Order: sequence, then structure tokens, then C-alpha cells
Amino acid sequence: MNNFYSVSDFTIPDPAEAAPQSDQSENAADDAREDLFADGSVTVRERGRLIHCLTVIGQIEGHTVLPETVKTTKYERMIPRIVAVEQSEEIDALLLILNTVGGDVEAGLAIAELIAGMRKPTASLVLGGGHSIGIPLAAAAKYSFIAPSATMTIHPVRMNGTVLGVPQTMEYFEAVQTRITEFIAAHSRMSAERFRELMLSDGNLFPDAGTVLGCEEAVREGLIDSRGGISDALEKLAELIE
Repeated sequence: MNNFYSVSDFTIPDPAEAAPQSDQSENAADDAREDLFADGSVTVRERGRLIHCLTVIGQIEGHTVLPETVKTTKYERMIPRIVAVEQSEEIDALLLILNTVGGDVEAGLAIAELIAGMRKPTASLVLGGGHSIGIPLAAAAKYSFIAPSATMTIHPVRMNGTVLGVPQTMEYFEAVQTRITEFIAAHSRMSAERFRELMLSDGNLFPDAGTVLGCEEAVREGLIDSRGGISDALEKLAELIE
């Protein structure tokens, strides 16, 4: 039995069941399915349950389109897919797999809030790195894992482009950092005070402020629930479904 599926299998009518189409129309339908599957998402079966796996890779792209040379995850594609998984009658749970350097704060928080608000069981797995705004994404799931070789970088908010040297700029930075800190505190076992302390530490990242947490440190600090890999995450989701 084939245990791999595209989410399009559950959200788009099968062209074979529709009215007869021309060869051109059938090719267009096939192309549409391939586009939906092109982001690397896949639905797998674990203990008879269907679990949809979404990946967050590279830099999280927000309202500005990044150069083609940059590996990105586009939030406007992630959002409808998460909604489709939540509303699907066939899919039982969501697994979010992360290897990201971070990216747009508002885009990352938008995805994280959607995941945190899902009724279905969710789990996250950090592979390689879950840095910057990738941290709220990892914490947003109902249960989070981190691979033994992975790391997570906590640092203050940064801004590209022109920055005005006025008090309002610093107030804006502080407001954004507060949004991130409060989200982490609400969806992990790490307190807001501890997260802010690690974020502003000046002895770990040179010549920057912040902290890099390895696998064991991330679990010990309460940022991530458990050390583990893909089999652990899928098994945990199967337990949460039951």
C-alpha cells in the first residue's frame, strides 16, 4: 500500500471523477496538483492515522519577495495549507518540520498563531536549526522535539533597511520583542523573564547579543519538550490522536 499522499488528494476533487475533459484540461489539473506538492509537504500514515507533514526551510518570507538565490518558505502558501489540514475530515494531525534561519517576524508569528490555534494534534521537529522567529513556530505545536545535532538561536529583533534614530523606533523594537516573548512564554515551559535574559545575553554570540541553545539545553530550559527524531514525532502524534 502506498503510504504517501498529497494534501491535494483531500482538498481538490479528483479530475478522473469530474466531467470528461480535453487533454489540455487534464494536463492543467495534473500541473495544479504538482504545484501544491512542490513545497515538500506530504501526508503519511502512522498507526492507521493520516498525519500531514509541513516543512519550514530556509528563510521565512514575508511581505517582501526575496531573491531567487535565497531558500525560502512563503507564508502565503503555508497559511492556506494549514487551514486545509485543520478543516480536512481525513487528516488527523499535523507535523511541522523546521530547519530555518528565521525571517519575517510578522509572517512567522502569523503561521505560529495558526498552528497554536488548531484543534487537531500538532507536533514540531527541529532539524539542523530552529533560529530566531523559527522558535515560536517550534513552540506553537502541542508537543515539540529537537534532533540531537540541532541548535536554536535566541536574539533581539533586527531590522533591514533604513532605521530612524528616534525614540519611536526603540519603542517599536520593544513592542515586537514583547509579542515574541509572550508567545514563547504562553506555548512553552520557558518563562518570559528567562527568554528575555537569553535574548539579551552578550557573552554567547560575538559580536551580537543572544544565545545559541543546543539540543539538551533547549530541552532543559523548557523551550522544547523533548529530544527526538522523526519516528518519535510521528509516534507522539499517534498517541495524541488516540
